Amino acid sequence: MADLDDLLGKTSRTFALSIPPLPEPTRREVTIAYLLFRIADTFEDAAHWAPEARIGALRDFVGLLRSASRSDAVRLSSEWTAAGASPHAGYRELIAEVPFVLDAFFALASGAIPPIRDHVVRSAEGMAGVVARTRGGSLVLGTVAELEEYCYIVAGIVGEMLTELFLLGRESLVTAGPYLRERAASFGEALQLVNILKDSADDAAEGRRYLPESVPRADIFSIARRDLGTAGEYIEALRGAGAPRGILEFTALPVQLAWATLERVEAKGPGAKVSRPELFRITRRVQKALDRGASPVLVRPA
Repeated sequence: MADLDDLLGKTSRTFALSIPPLPEPTRREVTIAYLLFRIADTFEDAAHWAPEARIGALRDFVGLLRSASRSDAVRLSSEWTAAGASPHAGYRELIAEVPFVLDAFFALASGAIPPIRDHVVRSAEGMAGVVARTRGGSLVLGTVAELEEYCYIVAGIVGEMLTELFLLGRESLVTAGPYLRERAASFGEALQLVNILKDSADDAAEGRRYLPESVPRADIFSIARRDLGTAGEYIEALRGAGAPRGILEFTALPVQLAWATLERVEAKGPGAKVSRPELFRITRRVQKALDRGASPVLVRPA
């Protein structure tokens, strides 16, 4: 896991904190799944590439997930690296390590491969559709429906995949499965929408306007709060069904960070972030609630 964990730490602060508590084999499965989604995200975000190049990279990546051809992975990874897939050093390293990540993916237990592959493929194909809508180097979403569709493509599908991995091999969670699946997309979409609100100024400067200009920001904040509330219901259902502590910590920590971030952005505007000391305090509150056997979703940011 050392190399995978290193890549995780270089590409996501939040997931580098929340994934380690997961029980095995879910921890390894989620680590690899995150890296695969991050590869697709890197191509979608490559605004310095022409839309055709980004769409081509996403389609080629989908082909690698379906074919398991290591020679193609090595060739494409070299081409993407040479083309400068991202200005972010961690993402550039991840693209250079695509063959390694795919080797780890195809070495997973057979039951874990289809849910990861199918959901990553769906997301990547959806991202290609989003990129195809780029005009003059800019992407503009004009309605709440378009915003929600985007959040589903890049994050709601992730929530659905995580749910299938949580259920995999855990008989105690089977009865909660339908309830969890109904709320899985909202769990992922809530976190994405908060990030969009936080990063809206930077995104706009790079030609990505996810927030519809005709919709009051207060309405978007209300949608984010609604989805975070549904995410809380999702976590409570996991707890009620006896999910392992590590799964509860993994799901609760990002949601609590999202609540804190939402409050900061609503009060101070785009770009406001949770400080490292506050991040530590929120992490400890979630952990202490779980230590007491209490609900981590009742732990609210100060």
